[in-house]
Amino acid sequence: MLIVLEYLREYCTYFHIGQNYGISKSSAYKAVKWVEDTLVKHPNFALPGRKALNKERYEL
Repeated sequence: MLIVLEYLREYCTYFHIGQNYGISKSSAYKAVKWVEDTLVKHPNFALPGRKALNKERYEL
């Protein structure tokens, strides 16, 4: 989790994150990708679809 938080906060390269934690850049990428994919699947993090956004825009 610290790897992901560092990536999101500082936008370091996977190489540098891997160096900080003693892992390969591919392992750092996989960790970040897994957390991002998991969050996207959860309903609390779901974004409204394009139609909902357009409807909202024209109702103002």
